[in-house]
Amino acid sequence: MFDWNDLRHFVALAEAGTLSGAARKLRVDHVTVARHIAALEHSLGEILVDRLGRRWQLTDAGRHVARVADGMQAQAHALERAVRSRKAGALAKVTVSAPPAFASAFLAPRVAELTLQHPEIELTLLGAQPMISLSRQEADIAIRLTRPTEPSYVSRRIGSISYGLYARPGYVSRPPEEWRFIAYHSALDHVPEQLWLLDFANGRRIGFRSNDLLSQLAAVREGLGIAALPRFLAAADRGATALPMEQAKLSRDVYLVVHMDIRRHVAVRIVMEYIAKKLVSDFPHCEQESALHAPQELASK
Repeated sequence: MFDWNDLRHFVALAEAGTLSGAARKLRVDHVTVARHIAALEHSLGEILVDRLGRRWQLTDAGRHVARVADGMQAQAHALERAVRSRKAGALAKVTVSAPPAFASAFLAPRVAELTLQHPEIELTLLGAQPMISLSRQEADIAIRLTRPTEPSYVSRRIGSISYGLYARPGYVSRPPEEWRFIAYHSALDHVPEQLWLLDFANGRRIGFRSNDLLSQLAAVREGLGIAALPRFLAAADRGATALPMEQAKLSRDVYLVVHMDIRRHVAVRIVMEYIAKKLVSDFPHCEQESALHAPQELASK
C-alpha cells in the first residue's frame, strides 16, 4: 500500500504543474515534494513523472493516477466536511479568504471584536487573489465580488463596495491631456473597475500597473496618476483625493460564499454573520440578502 501523504504531494504537483508551485501550495520545500513523489513511484512500481531538468512532466501513468487521485481527494474532503458539519459546538478553526485589500484594510482591523466575543474560534484570514477552492478546503468562507457558479457552493449578497477615482491632492490641476493613470495588469481589462477607469482615461497613457490595490494607492500618493480605488481603502487617506465625478458611479456587490456541506457549522455561521454585520455597520445603505442561495435556486427565479 502507498502512503496517502505521498499521494497528496503528487496531486499538488499535478495541480500546480511545477515542483515549486506544489511546494508553495503545500508550504514545504521542493525537496520534500520530490521525496514524496519518488516514494509514491516506488510503492506503485510506476514512473509517474518525467524529470526534465527544472521541468517535471507527468507520464501517461502519472496522468492516469492524477485523475483517479483527484476523485479520491474529493471524496476525502467530502468526508471531512460531513464530520465537521455534525459538530455541535463552536470550537473550531475557521479560514476566510478575501481579496487582499479587503482582507487587510477592512477585515483585519475588525477581527479583534470577533475574537473577544468568541475566543473559542481560531480565525485565519487569507488575502487571496485567485479563486481558491472551498471544495478542497483551502478556505471555509470566501468573500467574492462575483456570485459563484459552482453547484456545490451557496452564497449570500451582503452589500456592495463603491469606487472612486483618486489622485494626489493637486494632481488634477494639470491640463487633463497630461493626466496619467494607474491600472491593473492588462489581463484584468475585463473587470468592472478597470473598464470604468479605461473609459475615463479615453486613450490617455497608463503610467503604472499593479494588481495590488495597496501598491496602486501608494502610487497615487506619489503622484503617478489617477486610480480607481474602493472608497473604504482610499477615502480616509490624506495622500489621495477623490475626483468630482460627473459620469456614472461604480459599485460592486460583495458575496459571502461557503460550501453547502458546512453552511450550518456553528463556527462558520458565527463568522459569516459577524462579517455581514460589520459590512452593514460601515456601509449602512447597502442591501443584504437574508439567506444563502445555491446557483440552481437563483437560476429558477
